[in-house]
Amino acid sequence: MKVLFFISLACVLSLSAQVLISPHDAMNSAYPSSTNIEKKNMILSKKNASIISKQSKTKLKSKIFRIFKAYKNEEIIGYGILISKKVRSKNAVILYIISSDAVLKSIEIIAFNEPLEYIPSKTWKSQFQNIQTSQMLRTSKEIPTITGATLSARSITDGSRLAFAFYNQMLKSK
Repeated sequence: MKVLFFISLACVLSLSAQVLISPHDAMNSAYPSSTNIEKKNMILSKKNASIISKQSKTKLKSKIFRIFKAYKNEEIIGYGILISKKVRSKNAVILYIISSDAVLKSIEIIAFNEPLEYIPSKTWKSQFQNIQTSQMLRTSKEIPTITGATLSARSITDGSRLAFAFYNQMLKSK
C-alpha cells in the first residue's frame, strides 16, 4: 500500500511541475487588471507559413498558432504568442508578450517538460524585455547561452524569432 501511495505521489508531483502558469494568468500579470484578454487560434496559409519560416530561420512544426489579445477600452494594447519548441526530447511552451508598438515586453515559461534544473533563471529571461520585433535574436550572439541549459536557451531564442516573424507578418498591421 505504501508503494502505491509513493508511486501516486510521484506521478502527481511530476504532472504538476510541467505546467507552471496558464497563458491567461501570464497575460493578466503582464497587462493591467482593467484589460480584457481574448484567446484565438490562427491558421497560416501556405504562403504565410513559408514567409514566417524564412524570416525566422526556423522550421514550423505547425501552421496553427494560439494568440492572446489584450484589450483596454476596445483598443488592442498587446499580444501573447504561444510557441511550443522541443528542448532536448520534450517540449517547452513559451508565451512571448509583445506590445502593440512591436516591442517584446517579456516572456513567460508556461510549461516545461524537461527536468526543472534546465529552466532558465529570471535574470536570464530578463534579456527578453524591450526588444523590437524587427530584431532576430541568436543564441551566443545577442543572447548568451546558459551553462548546463544551452538547449533551453537555444529553444527559447529560436522561439522568439518565430514569435517576432509571426507578429510582423500576421499581427503588426492589424
